[in-house]
Amino acid sequence: MIEIAELFVPYPSDLWRLAKQVGVNHAVSVLPYEPPAPGEAAPTAPRSWEKIHGLVPLASVPRDADGHYPWDFASLQAMQARYAAAGLQLGVIESSPPMENVRLGLPGRDEEIEQINVMLRAMGRLGLGAWCYNFLAVASWGRTNTAAPARGGALVTAFDLAQVPPLSLPAGLTLTHAQLWDNFRYFLERVVPVAEEAGVRLALHPDDPPLAWMGPVPRLFSSVEAFQQALDLVPSPANALTLCQGNFALLTADLPGVIEHFGRQGKIAFVHLRDVRGTAEHFEETFHDAGPTDLLACLRAYQAVGYNGLLRPDHVPTLEGETNAAPGYGTYGRLFAVGYIRGLCEAVYGRAPAA
Repeated sequence: MIEIAELFVPYPSDLWRLAKQVGVNHAVSVLPYEPPAPGEAAPTAPRSWEKIHGLVPLASVPRDADGHYPWDFASLQAMQARYAAAGLQLGVIESSPPMENVRLGLPGRDEEIEQINVMLRAMGRLGLGAWCYNFLAVASWGRTNTAAPARGGALVTAFDLAQVPPLSLPAGLTLTHAQLWDNFRYFLERVVPVAEEAGVRLALHPDDPPLAWMGPVPRLFSSVEAFQQALDLVPSPANALTLCQGNFALLTADLPGVIEHFGRQGKIAFVHLRDVRGTAEHFEETFHDAGPTDLLACLRAYQAVGYNGLLRPDHVPTLEGETNAAPGYGTYGRLFAVGYIRGLCEAVYGRAPAA
């Protein structure tokens, strides 16, 4: 059965307690990159997506007082313990050690891969089952508007390819799709065996937005077929994907069919549930109950293929009474999404026993 989870910054906050109050018992966490200062309230969403998605140099990542990187065993063990003390079971890591040299095929990629393998071994020792990662070079997930008006004046994120600011590769570097595939293969060949031995699943996230190019920067995962190619590149139970419905909805008119396609192969390691309206070149996020996708049919597809992992609501509107400091990750919108998804799950799986 699907278990509803939430994405947290790994330091206790009001969001942790609110999530527990609405019945969330499972945590998806970013790495502990930015501990709050003494007396400072913990943020409810990441401050830096560049750090979260591994776009920073390894040399710039500070270690703690004991010399540990944020992804070392001791750091992850302490993070897991904080969640456990709050009644939350940590299951997925959704951020990355530095890996920009890996993506671009530059010197230093072997050092980055070794640190990724340090994290995977630590996750295995702690029983953390999946790592959600992406292979987006130069920039992380992209939006051109973080305050598009939605129902009742709520704010959502949106994307318009015509408004994307210029992107550039490092000086002197050109990158083709073929080279990027070579870089991805190099990465998988060195991390899949470690992940398999550790019992951790690599959950590849779609490119967001799922376009073949962003300026001069090629993107790999802009079709359903590309995901199958990624899974076939290094066959292993550890080589899997994150079924991010907002992205896949822009790639197919039959999202339940795609869920069944990958689910029957046992390749769905993690699910992001959200919806969008538009095309990959021009779209906006929606409330979970207001998008064009039949989310109930999607939940039935997960049931049909026997998916038993974590699902988290993703990219919610900012509602009245909140700042829009963390677009897509407002607290009230998350609570609404959890309630709506819980209703969908009860319609498919029946009501869970009272805790």
